Amino acid sequence: MCGWRIVVPNTLPTCELSVNTPGVVVDDSLRHFYLRQVTFRSETCAIASIVLNDGNVIPQLGFGVFQVPPDDVSSVVTTALEAGYRSIDTAAIYGNEEGTGRAIRDFGLPRDEVYVTTKLWNSEQGYDSTLRAFDASMDQLGLDYLDLYLIHWPAPKADRYVDTFRAFRVLKAQGRIRSIGVSNFTIPALERVIGETGEVPVVNQIELHPRIAQRELRAFHDKYAIATEAWSPLGQGTLLDNPTIVGIAEEVGCTAAQVIIRWHLQSGIIVIPKSVTPERIASNFDVFGFELIPEHMAAINALDEGARIGPDPATFAAGLEG
Repeated sequence: MCGWRIVVPNTLPTCELSVNTPGVVVDDSLRHFYLRQVTFRSETCAIASIVLNDGNVIPQLGFGVFQVPPDDVSSVVTTALEAGYRSIDTAAIYGNEEGTGRAIRDFGLPRDEVYVTTKLWNSEQGYDSTLRAFDASMDQLGLDYLDLYLIHWPAPKADRYVDTFRAFRVLKAQGRIRSIGVSNFTIPALERVIGETGEVPVVNQIELHPRIAQRELRAFHDKYAIATEAWSPLGQGTLLDNPTIVGIAEEVGCTAAQVIIRWHLQSGIIVIPKSVTPERIASNFDVFGFELIPEHMAAINALDEGARIGPDPATFAAGLEG
């Protein structure tokens, strides 16, 4: 690992963490060290990032490959990397880990300048099956280590997510994963994982967009320094013609998608928009040259109506049939 550091302002206790990103500078505006805003700096990119509760750093804006066909994913990921994205999010169930990994390897950046996330599918939950599934994902990705591994859904019907997270801890201890987290976990599921394993996940990746702001869950995350990561951050396109967002976009001089992504970033949320169109991939990354004013943020916050697009994590059981 290179000698990159987190540099902490003089107003805070000086500390140095072992992280897998280039040099970063911590913003001292937040009340505790974890979840502080930082800047990912390298020879090729500077991108807003946050410090996770294990000391590692994740870019706050990443690129998701959900529903990107396996035959197309390499070119799409290459386009994202060219646009400046340095965090790529995939999953075993997407069926495109192989192409995702190939694009990352072929692009030629140093491995530690690309943050890679994948997820364990429901059918593979359980201690031993998790270890096998991780090996399969790494074979598909063709990488030596993984930055972040997530349990894709709690799948409470199976009741195997605690044993699954225990296997994650073993893989992390072996140095094969830098950080371990979860996706779509409810507060009861998080409480159980923390209580029975003694480890707090670094991330909970959840459906989150202006129509479902997940305030109660995010408050729980803040209490335990769990980073909130949004999937379907644009509401699967359903918010792009919302009059409030369109009006703000016209006022600011940007696209509706850029307004929504900026809302996520200013709310302290990690966001992974997806597109297969080169122009939109680049546009969705071009969100660091403007800020939403408090009135804009309040107007977007007021759109929250708890309207979920995806399945309910408390009952979702895909992959457990039979």
